[in-house]
Amino acid sequence: MKKLAFAAAIGLLGTMASADPIEGVWKTQPDEGSYAHITLAPCGDKICGVISRTFNDSGEYNSPTKGKRLVRDMVAQGGGAYKGRVWRPSNDKIYLGKMQLSGNSLKLKGCVAGGLLCSSQTWTRIK
Repeated sequence: MKKLAFAAAIGLLGTMASADPIEGVWKTQPDEGSYAHITLAPCGDKICGVISRTFNDSGEYNSPTKGKRLVRDMVAQGGGAYKGRVWRPSNDKIYLGKMQLSGNSLKLKGCVAGGLLCSSQTWTRIK
């Protein structure tokens, strides 16, 4: 029994050690008075982010965007950089996306026209 418990503990540690450093819950910058919590987690061999909570000036509310995928198919490039796609709820468009992780700060950038027109936000880690 002790060997089985030890093997299970080692397996759990191995899973924890392999977690991507970008995984977790992130707070977006306010956009038109609202902000969200985005949960970044694996989606297959990539990273995706789902809108997990939404807030406005009155507090938490049930936005129609809650539960939708904002960050799509991000692939680690090394050095805390990621490339994939991002969805912008305000205009319902998907952009080429980049993320750069720096400690508990995450810079997210979405671009169109081959990277000529870009918009960015800096998110902060919640957990």
